[in-house]
Amino acid sequence: MRTPRPGRRTPCWLRLPRHTARLRLTALYGSVFLVCGAAVLALTYLLYGYAAHQASAINRLPLGAFASGAFGTAAQRASVIPADGSKEQAQSAAVRAALAQIAFDRQHLLITSGIALAAVAVGAIAVGWLIAGRVLRPLSTITAAARRISASSLHERLALPGPDDELKELADTLDGLFARLEASFDAQRRFAANASHELRTPLTRERALLEVTRADPAATTGTWQAVSRDLLAFNAEQERLIEALLTLASSEAGTGERAPADLAVITSAALTAARPAITSISLNVYADIQPAVLDGDPLLVQHLVTNLVDNAVRHNIPGGDVQVATGTSRAGAVLSVVSSGPVIPAAEVDRLFQPFQRLGPRPARRDGGHGLGLSIVRAIAAAHGATITARARPGGGLAIDIAFPPPGPVSLPQTRRPGARRAALV
Repeated sequence: MRTPRPGRRTPCWLRLPRHTARLRLTALYGSVFLVCGAAVLALTYLLYGYAAHQASAINRLPLGAFASGAFGTAAQRASVIPADGSKEQAQSAAVRAALAQIAFDRQHLLITSGIALAAVAVGAIAVGWLIAGRVLRPLSTITAAARRISASSLHERLALPGPDDELKELADTLDGLFARLEASFDAQRRFAANASHELRTPLTRERALLEVTRADPAATTGTWQAVSRDLLAFNAEQERLIEALLTLASSEAGTGERAPADLAVITSAALTAARPAITSISLNVYADIQPAVLDGDPLLVQHLVTNLVDNAVRHNIPGGDVQVATGTSRAGAVLSVVSSGPVIPAAEVDRLFQPFQRLGPRPARRDGGHGLGLSIVRAIAAAHGATITARARPGGGLAIDIAFPPPGPVSLPQTRRPGARRAALV
């Protein structure tokens, strides 16, 4: 068996045309026209045959039948008198000639109509090709623009002009998609820049501290012990940051195995863990803990509640207040955390849910946090299909409500526990 030589290509005129949408639409237009034309031709042929059959039947009737009929002519009415055989033969010959003429006319009609249908079909296919190209021209524009737009040019938009039809709706949908992609890429760039800065800063401080201590000829064992304590503190800060980044990444990846979880139990544990920080700045914490069962990842829900409580405590003021409530509504489980604190402009609330964003002139402050708490809360809520409502309090502070979707049929019953109460923690 001979193998074709490499690089040998089939001539262009032997290649089949590419099955484009324009070619399919043209074939569809041509097929529909041919079917409709053939139907019209068949109907015309049948009607003509039926009319000829009726005419031939009338011509075959006896001459006396036309004496009082509407179809009788004056000569036929006059021929009621018995005629000889020559007249009957002449009449029969006339009938045969008329039938032959009818058959010839039918055949001629069929041939000429078929030729006309073929000619008009060719024209219809050509017109269909032009119409299909005209209809699909905006789609070609959309395809070319979508290919041109890449990660480096997401600021471009299709902005397709024309009537508000399906293609315009498609172009507007793609413009919205490009806008979301641009925002996502910008957020990823900011996240990478802020994360690298946050990870590099402790390393820079550790190296500077080691270099200064090493270059000091009067450094003693006590000095190195103090440096070791500082290094351990910096290392703990890095661990917290890395753990927060991992939590954020796992939250954005979605939930794992879902199971029934009670917000009341998780929130009570989070408040107990935050008691030392609450006591250190003399916060007044008011808790209204009611059963609130949801279907979700218990570990991620625990991270969500812990970060919300930690955010309310960390960014509060001495002697301030924190109100924590859990319960159920028609929509499902609800968690509410309201805290006092500095005044937050209403336009800055959404920015606080972005990674490494903090209130103030700097994106992050050295108070033990890295501006990832509310980002983790938003990612976990999105993974569970929950909605977040955040608003700035007029006197300062922030109020955050999270509504989870109702649990499935396998969840625990949503009943109020006898021990549910409203308590004040000092």
